[in-house]
Amino acid sequence: MRKLDPTFYTVAIAAVLAIAASVLLNQLVGSTPGSHAQKMTGGSAHAANTSTLRPVWAASATGRVEPSGGEVRIAAEIPARIVEVIATTNDRVSGGDLLVRLDSSDLMQKLIAAEAEAEVRVRERDEDVEEAAATGPALDRRKAEDALYASERASFRALMAADDVYRQHRADEADADALTKAREALAEAEQKEADDRAALEKLAENANMPLPTRLESSLTIARTEVAQVVHAIEKTRVRAPQDGAVLNVWAKVGEMAAPSPDAALLLFGDISSLRVRAEVEERDVTRIRIGQRVVVRADAFPDQEFEGVVTQIAPALGAPRITSRGPRRPTDVEVLEVLIGLDGTPPLLTGMRVDAFFRHEAAAAATQ
Repeated sequence: MRKLDPTFYTVAIAAVLAIAASVLLNQLVGSTPGSHAQKMTGGSAHAANTSTLRPVWAASATGRVEPSGGEVRIAAEIPARIVEVIATTNDRVSGGDLLVRLDSSDLMQKLIAAEAEAEVRVRERDEDVEEAAATGPALDRRKAEDALYASERASFRALMAADDVYRQHRADEADADALTKAREALAEAEQKEADDRAALEKLAENANMPLPTRLESSLTIARTEVAQVVHAIEKTRVRAPQDGAVLNVWAKVGEMAAPSPDAALLLFGDISSLRVRAEVEERDVTRIRIGQRVVVRADAFPDQEFEGVVTQIAPALGAPRITSRGPRRPTDVEVLEVLIGLDGTPPLLTGMRVDAFFRHEAAAAATQ
């Protein structure tokens, strides 16, 4: 095979370079100063338009859905063994309904003894000649104290009866009418107690009221012991703090209940309306206002948006509890807690993680 002359390679490379230089020169000549200025002007206008655009949202934040009044972790007030769990998850209950019952057998025995002691003190007072001769304000006070004690005992019995009927109703052993009557009887007894207490307090304002006698003081002490035992018994009955729903039940029969928030028996909340507890980053805190409209989105409902309004803003920054800060900044305090009341009754579940988008004030006014 014939070997090519190196001069041929040199000439070929030079020809290629000449062609490339000619093409580049033609492009530079065709690019006039006017067209170049027009391109520069167009680019500047685009940059100016871009700089005047405003973000769609004033701010955004991560949040969690919770009942409108917040979640209430209900714990026992005294340490005792759980003997009955009446409530179940998703139960709708009224304020005062019995949820969990703790062991009160020893307290019931103490109540019997305290009531017997009070009855003995009453007989001692009534059999005393000087006490029987009491007249005027002293007699009025005695009658008022007796009436109040009787109404207190009636209220306690009505409460225990209402609890029994409620438990029977939950077990389908009593109808709704029986429960309604028991609650009405309890309300009447409590009203009678309140009236008698007010009457006694009014008598105590009398400047001419004589001091209690020794027997009257002994009777007052005995009745106070009865009231203390009744109060202790009531602590063994865990009740709904208000109308709402039982969100979760952790209590189990046989376990020991402890008076600690870390040993809650139930999770309670009013889910008739919902709110979002959002954490706004520090850089966005000046963009949040009370009454600002908010759009809430949840991954569980990708095609839906839920409207709400800012109802409360924390007065200070705090540590985030929803979003993770990462290992490089474990002690930073950088979020502002904001409460957002949701409109209507959205199908969101409590505890669900959502994204909150805060509208600009002008945009919010335009949508209203």
